[in-house]
Amino acid sequence: MGKILTIVIVLIVTLGAGIFYYYSNSADAPSVPIDEFTTDEEHDDLIRLRTPRAGEEIRSPLVVTGEARGYWFFEASFPMYLVDWDGKIIAQGIAQAQDEWMTEDFVPFEATLTFEMPLYEERGALILRKDNPSGLPEHDDALEGQIFYKK
Repeated sequence: MGKILTIVIVLIVTLGAGIFYYYSNSADAPSVPIDEFTTDEEHDDLIRLRTPRAGEEIRSPLVVTGEARGYWFFEASFPMYLVDWDGKIIAQGIAQAQDEWMTEDFVPFEATLTFEMPLYEERGALILRKDNPSGLPEHDDALEGQIFYKK
């Protein structure tokens, strides 16, 4: 079960990094601010970030705060990842619910990610992954937003 979950995470991060790389190197590609994670109607109302804000340059430690629907949590948490421009995970952490999480309403969360500054590029992505204890692919979901590292 643990190996399958690891493979699913690697596939999601790799796919996300590939898409991110394609769009960030395309002249006509729109930039995706961190507080505009949603890209379709299905994700329009899932997560609201307070920090970091759109276009804000980040540094370590990064405190991520916001609200997510209760079903994104399992046991009051969900995973998040910080990747460099090439999709390499440079930090991972757990967003902890700050209130009752067994609801479909928004639940405040907080996480702290500590990382080393990437050697190349100032761009990267913050990935918030719906917790999926079942390991079944049909229950996987993730949201990704572009970030900028402060040099």
